[in-house]
Amino acid sequence: MGAGVMKSGGGGGKRRRRGRRKSAPMAEINVTPFVDVMLVLLIIFMVAAPLLTVGVPVELPKTAAQALPQDTEEPLTVTLASDGTVLIQATEVPRDDLVNRLRAIAAERSDDRVYLRADGTVPYESVAQIMGALNAGGFSSIGLVTDVGGPGLDGQD
Repeated sequence: MGAGVMKSGGGGGKRRRRGRRKSAPMAEINVTPFVDVMLVLLIIFMVAAPLLTVGVPVELPKTAAQALPQDTEEPLTVTLASDGTVLIQATEVPRDDLVNRLRAIAAERSDDRVYLRADGTVPYESVAQIMGALNAGGFSSIGLVTDVGGPGLDGQD
C-alpha cells in the first residue's frame, strides 16, 4: 500500500507544452519612472533657484523707481558695502585692482550693462568713485539698484 505519483497524459505520445508561450517583445515605454524623476528635479530646482542670487547683505536706499527688465545673460553686479569694501558678484576686490578686473570681465562679456549696489550709508563720493571705475573698466550702462517703496518726489508716498 504505497502511494505513488502518476504522470498524467499517459505515456509514449506527443506531449503538450504547458506554461509560457513565446511572446512578442513589448514595444511600449513605461514613462512612470521618467515622470517621477522629472518631478523630483523640478522640486530641487524650485528650492535651489532663490539661493543662486547674489547674497551680499546691503541696506539699499528706497526709491519710487521701477525695476529694470531682466536679460538672458546673468547681470554683472558690483556691490559697495557699508564698510567700504567692493565686491564683484560675491568676490571681494581691492579698490586698486578694480579697474583691471573690470576690463578683463568686459572683454569676455557681450553686454556692457552693470548693476551697482551701494549701501545707503555710504557717502556719495565713494559711489561716484566706483561709478568712475566702472566707466573706466569698459561699462557704460550703469544701473543703480534700489529697493522699491520709497518716497516719490511728486509729493505722494
